[in-house]
Amino acid sequence: MALIGIVLFGFLGSALAADYKIAYVDIQKAVNESNAGKDAKKAITKEVEKFQRQITDKQKELQTLKESLEKQAPMLTPDARATREKEYQNKLREFQRWGEDTQNEINQKRMDVERNISIGLLKVIQKVGADDGYTLILEKNENIVLFVSKAIDITDRAIKAFDAQKK
Repeated sequence: MALIGIVLFGFLGSALAADYKIAYVDIQKAVNESNAGKDAKKAITKEVEKFQRQITDKQKELQTLKESLEKQAPMLTPDARATREKEYQNKLREFQRWGEDTQNEINQKRMDVERNISIGLLKVIQKVGADDGYTLILEKNENIVLFVSKAIDITDRAIKAFDAQKK
């Protein structure tokens, strides 16, 4: 942290010698509000809804199996009851594993999409920085930025430039 302060102090201290153009971008906002981000969110939401419907269906199936087992238990031999209970427990564990695996897949897709959009945004931000003559562009959500004026926020410009390149 001290090194960052020294670097920034040195950078800002030499500001007397030249004019610097500084801006910041809120990458998370840009990811969420860009067209690609909105489309990705819709796709992930559809997957989550499908997953939730599947969970409901599987839970109903498990509940039916459990109720059937409970109704038939008095009539079953101890071995048959143990076998049916073991089958139920296996299906329950399988359901839990499936749920965890599917949730992990959805989370991984979300992270991959966000990472790909961020990479695209980074290229656009670098181009905007070079084209518009910025000396420094910071990321708003990093812990380095303690205060920043909205006047130097180019997030909306970056979103427009990113969306424009996809057309």
